[in-house]
Amino acid sequence: MACRISELVLDCADPERLAEFWSKVLGYVELGREDDGGIEIGPPDAGFGGPQPTLVLSPSDDPRTGKLRLHIDVNATDRDQPAELERLLALGARPVDIGQDGTQTWHVLADPEGNEFCLLRRRLQPLGPPAP
Repeated sequence: MACRISELVLDCADPERLAEFWSKVLGYVELGREDDGGIEIGPPDAGFGGPQPTLVLSPSDDPRTGKLRLHIDVNATDRDQPAELERLLALGARPVDIGQDGTQTWHVLADPEGNEFCLLRRRLQPLGPPAP
């Protein structure tokens, strides 16, 4: 039997802000809080251990230096890529130039703390009902 990813942990300066941002991006809800101020978000109907990994926003005072060694890729489920890009920008994402030449089929963005993620072109089927 193999392992599967159950949660992704992202160190951040402001867990509240990033939990709000990523919850709106992914349609996640808050699942719990840790004594250290960490916030876990995940799918509303599955939570931890479901088919999608949860995201833990863990407080850290360490400044980020350099490029992330791991980043998140997202795909729209209920609209095309241009409409999803508009939605993500309205939520607080911003475009990031990491040397793209304009021929890419994806958009490189950053969350409110500057963590890069990519919006891919392909539309995916949602796994469950949308979050309220």
